[in-house]
Amino acid sequence: MRNALILLLLLAVAAVPGSVYPQRSADPNGVKVFYDNEPELAAVLDQLQLFDVYTSVWFSAIYILLFVSLAGCVLPRTKIHFAALRARPVLTPKNLKRMPEYLSEAGDSSVLESAMVVLKKRGFRIDRQQDSISAEKGYAKETGNLVFHYSLVGVLLAVGFGGGFSFSGQRVLVEGDTFVNNLASYDSFSPGALFDEGQLEPFSLTLDEFDVVYDLANRANIGQPIDFIASVSADFGQTQTASAIRVNYPLAAPGANVYLTGNGFAPVVTVFDGDGNISYQGPIVFLPQDSNMTSLGVIKAPDALPEQLGIIAFFYPTAEKLTTGAYTSIYPDPIAPLLTMNVYTGNLGLDSGIPRNAYALDTTNMKMIAGRDGPVSAIELQVGQSADLPDGMGSVRFDGLLRFASLDVAHNPGGIWVLLFAALSLVSLTMSLMVPRRRVWVRLISSDRIEFAALSRRDDPNLPQMLEEIVREIRSGSKK
Repeated sequence: MRNALILLLLLAVAAVPGSVYPQRSADPNGVKVFYDNEPELAAVLDQLQLFDVYTSVWFSAIYILLFVSLAGCVLPRTKIHFAALRARPVLTPKNLKRMPEYLSEAGDSSVLESAMVVLKKRGFRIDRQQDSISAEKGYAKETGNLVFHYSLVGVLLAVGFGGGFSFSGQRVLVEGDTFVNNLASYDSFSPGALFDEGQLEPFSLTLDEFDVVYDLANRANIGQPIDFIASVSADFGQTQTASAIRVNYPLAAPGANVYLTGNGFAPVVTVFDGDGNISYQGPIVFLPQDSNMTSLGVIKAPDALPEQLGIIAFFYPTAEKLTTGAYTSIYPDPIAPLLTMNVYTGNLGLDSGIPRNAYALDTTNMKMIAGRDGPVSAIELQVGQSADLPDGMGSVRFDGLLRFASLDVAHNPGGIWVLLFAALSLVSLTMSLMVPRRRVWVRLISSDRIEFAALSRRDDPNLPQMLEEIVREIRSGSKK
């Protein structure tokens, strides 16, 4: 038991890095950002498996040792407990006066007969020993203790099983886009060690509309979101249905649950190059930067001529110009939407073979041609407006505004078992703490004298009251 407690504490300490560093299983984009910001440190942390704490060798070793230690604690105790359940109550001690609670009064052999009836009624196990009765109860306390430890083992098994066969995939859907449940459709995917692609059951989701409900009744909280609603059309093969996904209200899909984890705006932009050809067209996912949904997005046009184009854009749902000349958003809903762009030309670095962050633009080998610190002011567009780029590099047009939803498709077959074992452990722990272990003895010490005694395996303030009640009931029964 001492080893199990030490390992349990060690497991808790080992889990701390999982809350300090982003985990590939839960936040793959966070790992990428960490690599971008601290590449050398990230490489060292990766070698130590600190981005995969819960599947690391060292965490798994502690986990397995804890399992073995718990099994080593529980199995011998179970054998002893079953033997105790089958055994007769202990022999009546010779000197009952040494017990914590003791009473003596006049009585004859009829008291013993009455005592057997009363103690059986109260749930005691009874053994008649010539001129005495030995009774005990409270074995449910040890039963609860053992069930609690077996439940902990069950939790460990369920977590291990669920983690092995689980998967979690992320996908950003813009209004009108469709997601099909296969590996190629995910933006990022984190499988368990025992995952097989055959676990992915076929279904598709189309994001029809995304809506945010804001608090307009409370003046102190105006603009605070109170609900997020992703309206989707789901095709589950045999059935097609329209559903809504909300925070904490996932969609139950075949073989997985679909959770809503984020949202934002996706301005629809068309970029024309210097030859008048469309080098980019479509919605761009912008990442929110504050509570008023000021958002940052990146547009890359590698096929633009005569040079590649890169744009760092800011979207303001309700734009307000500050005294410094910069913009900010004063409300999260698109009441006065504005799109500003810093435009760069040069090598985007997409042909280097090195993976690039879709939400960042490397301007090391690029030249700013429009921006706050550039030769020309940043481009400012409202919905439907267009603007020419400097030096004949083309033009841009702000075609419209859509919303996007970040969805997490997750499956963990061990989840329900973890819940059941955790609930069982709570019930059994409560039972082990609340049920007292008690022993009661009744002995005829002479033809007209009888004694009673009681003992508890722990501090039991109710023991005197219990013995008095038993004696009262026995006395009443013997008179009948």
